[in-house]
Amino acid sequence: MEFTEAYKQTGSYAFSPNARFLAVAVDYRLVIRDVLSLKVVQLFSCLDKITYIEWAPDSEYILCGLYKKPMIQAWSLTQPEWTCKIDEGPAGVAYARWSPDSRHILTTSDFQLRLTVWSLVNTACIHVQWPKHGSKGVSFTKDGKFAAICTRRDCKDYVNLLSCHTWEIMGVFAVDTLDLADVQWSADDSAIVIWDSPLEYKVLIYSPDGRCLAKYQAYESGLGVKSVSWSPCSQFLAVGSYDQMLRVLNHLTWKVFAEFVHPSAVRGPCCAAIFKEVDEQLDMSELSLGDDFVQYSSDNASEAHIQVRYNVLEVPINLPSQKPPADKPNPKQGISLMSWSSDSQYICTRNDSIPTVLWIWDINHLELAAILVQKDPIRTAAWDPTCPRLVLCTGSSHIYMWTPSGAYCINVPLPQFAVIDLKWNSDGSCLFLKDKESFCCASPEILQESSDYSSDD
Repeated sequence: MEFTEAYKQTGSYAFSPNARFLAVAVDYRLVIRDVLSLKVVQLFSCLDKITYIEWAPDSEYILCGLYKKPMIQAWSLTQPEWTCKIDEGPAGVAYARWSPDSRHILTTSDFQLRLTVWSLVNTACIHVQWPKHGSKGVSFTKDGKFAAICTRRDCKDYVNLLSCHTWEIMGVFAVDTLDLADVQWSADDSAIVIWDSPLEYKVLIYSPDGRCLAKYQAYESGLGVKSVSWSPCSQFLAVGSYDQMLRVLNHLTWKVFAEFVHPSAVRGPCCAAIFKEVDEQLDMSELSLGDDFVQYSSDNASEAHIQVRYNVLEVPINLPSQKPPADKPNPKQGISLMSWSSDSQYICTRNDSIPTVLWIWDINHLELAAILVQKDPIRTAAWDPTCPRLVLCTGSSHIYMWTPSGAYCINVPLPQFAVIDLKWNSDGSCLFLKDKESFCCASPEILQESSDYSSDD
């Protein structure tokens, strides 16, 4: 894997949907770089520090959220002289997003007073009163024709279906939730999933015309749903819960066909490969070194003589778990990190009470495929959008990769670079690695499958 040099960044970043450009915020400046060379192709100056970046789906426009101001600025890559500024005045701006046609921007005001659809073509605007959430509660169909917007009035939750062509309301239906958490269209646009707040375990599947297709409730007492995700093929719906279980529903009967537990002790029989990150001391005694290198290595002995690798473990094993305090809200427990592979064959999960362990499940065989035991809590895990390859980071100077053929630890060859976040571009050719104040990009090799497990650095 090849790495670039480090470049400055101060927070938000985004790959363009066409995989050609990388946008990075540097204080009040928006820097647009070419993905292949990382050369600067455009530089825009905003009126305040940038807190959020989002590309338009056609990759021609990009918006910047200046939430401290608060306002939105939008820019055009093809027409650098074109500018757009959206200011809601006293209502403020809590969040902004593009519409699927790349010619409208949807903003949500502070305190969820209204959601506004702004046209970049004729400067017209349309209001939807009382949106349920700021950054959540809005979902578009994959074909870009319709939007589902959650609202709340008279102490009841509703879903508004809008046409993304005329922005007229096509239908409104009430949903059976106490406090709606979020909404999500399936990838084939055939169903809408809605789930309740953690205080009430409830997952509801609706048809686009408002018919309730299914209602799922795993249990009644205790905290409920923590994460929900459709598979890319739309055949499976994964639900992560506070009871530390992952449940997968099928799209034909909407019944659970798989339940995956995340225990702190793994016992046999278990066919999964278990990889544990370990430090390995290098033996430098047999090397013939010059005086200058010896002096340098003695000053950096803690880093120079240690490499990180994976050891393959056998069951039974005990995983490092932590019990959340009972007197504090939002306990660190349950399945919060959950991500499908692009082919829908694998799903990875993290149980927040065992934060250093990543679980990888094989949906085709309904079994555990691998367990990755890290030294530090897992921050982010992301699948290659083109093949079953998973990359994760833990805030260390390494990234960690899993494929069906094995797991690998990869050192980032930059001084004092700790990977706290990562993201693939849409064609899988570039991997963005983020440090606290800088970033670099990595070019992964083309995946070649093998039946042998490897743990080389």
